[in-house]
Amino acid sequence: MMLRIYPQNPSEREIRRVVDALERDGVVVYPTDSVYALGCSLRSARGLERLRQLCGKQTGELSIVCDGISRAAEYCRVDNATFRTLKRNLPGAITFVLDASSRMPDKALQRRKTIGIRVPDNAIARTIVERLGCPLVTASLRSDDETEYLTDPELIHERYGRDVALVVDGGPGSLVPTTVVDLTQEEPEIVRRGAAELK
Repeated sequence: MMLRIYPQNPSEREIRRVVDALERDGVVVYPTDSVYALGCSLRSARGLERLRQLCGKQTGELSIVCDGISRAAEYCRVDNATFRTLKRNLPGAITFVLDASSRMPDKALQRRKTIGIRVPDNAIARTIVERLGCPLVTASLRSDDETEYLTDPELIHERYGRDVALVVDGGPGSLVPTTVVDLTQEEPEIVRRGAAELK
């Protein structure tokens, strides 16, 4: 199924349909402020298992998407310096690698002690998380083929529609991934340069 949701003013009814699918252990494709992504509820062990199957070898690259810094701080260790960095840069197309807190389920970490966190500058993604009441575990779509399969919601649906609960059409996606910044050491380290500059 494909749902059209407008990023300027996400429809509560359509957002509810996405949340219902996530609460039933579904995996969805949804827009962010960078590349379209696969996501499931952090509370869903079955959804997480399905997400890992769909991602294949990418499973080390799972992050969580939050609707704000306060939710991120529930699942990661955020000291004052880290909070200031997050506040300067989020929402935005940056994934911050942080030490996970005890609230982060082991199934999401897979023996790691760190997790990437995102607060996208995309109202659809943030509203889904807000209504769901917990983060999305997420991985960006990847393709070895034509780039249209990463940016065009109809082609994304053609490729993933049979494998996921639904595809959210939030308009054309981007090909530029997030910038990745490691905040687990004393100084921030840019691991990958992408769509946003670190402030």
